[in-house]
Amino acid sequence: MALNGGKQGLNMASQFLKALKTPSSSSTSLRPFSGLVNSEITTTHTAKWMQDTTKKSPMELINEVPPIKVEGRTAVCEGDTNPALGHPIEFICLDKSEPAVCKYCGLRYVQDHHH
Repeated sequence: MALNGGKQGLNMASQFLKALKTPSSSSTSLRPFSGLVNSEITTTHTAKWMQDTTKKSPMELINEVPPIKVEGRTAVCEGDTNPALGHPIEFICLDKSEPAVCKYCGLRYVQDHHH
């Protein structure tokens, strides 16, 4: 019985992969299951930040935060003191001389040397 179920699962997986490889009829459509964002949406979203020069972009705001000094060789970044507002925990190695950057929020960390 289990062998028969395994064959059915393999058959379903094979059909699914064939459906993914099939080219779509429209040249402008996205690949199946690739997400809902297309280049037009991302372009207009980015342009929104670039048009209004009176406000700073999120990248400029995060770059204004000075690098955070950390004792030890590893920084732990959660993005916020409240876990519900932050991001997944990121452990950042501080062995290099330049500031290390969190891949989620962009905060920079440096090792605090007490010499």
